[in-house]
Amino acid sequence: MTERQGFTVWFTGLPCCGKSTVADRVAVILRKNGYRVERLDGDVVREGLTNDLGFSREDRDENIRRIAFVANMLSRNGVVVLATFVSPYRQARRDARRVIGRFIEVYVRCPVEVCMKRDVKGMYKKALEGKIKHFTGVDDPYEEPEHPELIVDTDKESVEESVSKVLATLTALHYLS
Repeated sequence: MTERQGFTVWFTGLPCCGKSTVADRVAVILRKNGYRVERLDGDVVREGLTNDLGFSREDRDENIRRIAFVANMLSRNGVVVLATFVSPYRQARRDARRVIGRFIEVYVRCPVEVCMKRDVKGMYKKALEGKIKHFTGVDDPYEEPEHPELIVDTDKESVEESVSKVLATLTALHYLS
């Protein structure tokens, strides 16, 4: 049996845009098809690997640098990494792409107003009240990707449509057989 090559799918977008929802569904399908899959999620990684970091630009860049290091290690060992991070700055995402190599950027696009309505944790409300500083989409910028491999519009398409687009793109780019 030949070992499958790993790769990283980097889902980026505003908080509450649907990154984790889409990636979780993609993970289920890939696992059913025999792929080794690891989910790297912002909240989980912040609890363990990067709990010493805040949300300044420098800390956010360091967060992404560490995640890219881990994603590279996993993907070079045959694992499909589904990474879901706001990762608001283009340069940090470019650096992650360079470090990882086999990297597919998926821009999970959704208007901030829709993200606010989806926010079950009340983060946007807290940010608007000044209780959370450096919150992407409120008082910190999100730099949209310039050339992502895929854009999914989660305010206009169903989760299933977004998942299908991700899988179709991975197949078209020869990451999936």
